[in-house]
Amino acid sequence: MIASNCSVHETAIIEEGAVIGLGTSVWHHAHVRSGAVIGRRCNLGKNVYIDGDVRMGDGVKVQNNVSIFAGVSVEDEVFLGPGVTFTNDRFPRAASVDWEVVPTVVRRGASIGANATVVCGVEIGEWAMVGAGTVVTHDVESHEVVVGNPAHRIGWACRCGRVAATAVGRPIDLRCVICAGGGRP
Repeated sequence: MIASNCSVHETAIIEEGAVIGLGTSVWHHAHVRSGAVIGRRCNLGKNVYIDGDVRMGDGVKVQNNVSIFAGVSVEDEVFLGPGVTFTNDRFPRAASVDWEVVPTVVRRGASIGANATVVCGVEIGEWAMVGAGTVVTHDVESHEVVVGNPAHRIGWACRCGRVAATAVGRPIDLRCVICAGGGRP
């Protein structure tokens, strides 16, 4: 079901049984499988693949060439940069009869940078920031900033996306200088 006021490019494939929310845009060569539920005001870029049973909240921005497989849940206002990939089976084999979807959750407001890989079974916390090219193999705390392979903490992000702190330990105030009312950082 495609809600009114949606924009779906003529080359996009929306399978019967997929739900696309009000005001969502689906661009060139995107593919949304049956059973997927996409929220309102989302943007799915070119070559995006959304597997069946994926749940996506409102206001999510998915850049080009992103693959979101079964078992992944994406909450409201998440940003997924170009080429982000999610896995969904810890022990993949082409001939395996024991294939098991392992759930992954991306919480509200999180941002995942270009070409990052998110290994299944993790939770990325609210307003967390995952750097470009990062390989996420473990949970990421709310507001945590992680980079590298495997992902490691380099700081804490404000809700606005700016760095709030570079401390190893979680700071009490997770607001950047601007959001805390202190002017320019």
